[in-house]
Amino acid sequence: MSTTQSERLRGLLEPLVSAADLDLEEIELSRAGRRRVLRIVVDSEEGVDLDACAELSRVISDKLDESDAMGDGEYQLEVTSPGAERPLKEHRHYVRAKGRLARFQLITPEGAPAGELVARILDLDDEGLDLEVPGVKGRKPTTRRVTFAEIAKARVEIEFNRKDKKEEEA
Repeated sequence: MSTTQSERLRGLLEPLVSAADLDLEEIELSRAGRRRVLRIVVDSEEGVDLDACAELSRVISDKLDESDAMGDGEYQLEVTSPGAERPLKEHRHYVRAKGRLARFQLITPEGAPAGELVARILDLDDEGLDLEVPGVKGRKPTTRRVTFAEIAKARVEIEFNRKDKKEEEA
């Protein structure tokens, strides 16, 4: 998608997404055969449910129909959430992932790869994250501080066997 079309779509859609108390995370326009697919990714502090996506899809569809932002060709509109294994890019993403397990691709100050780390996000501030690194082979977990400058990529990990805090207290 061209930058000008992307900027135009963002300018058109961001007020609609904000009015629904959601954050516009991504706009992606791709081809699926002859048809184009416009994928809008939204999120919020509480997450996004199916009903919110459906309602926002109707609002966005109406707005796109009354504008010429998509041109004359056919397109399919998808309004979705980032999903369970969402990439962490913005500060607000890390805030939402607090308490969750994440996989980090680390880099050195020079930008060279510095390995991978899987850890739970305990806390964060403007400079970086306080993490809990799981213990290996019965060892206790350790804590580690990682600055945002050290993170090349980060993604939430799905946990199938994690006990809920309420279960642990019982």
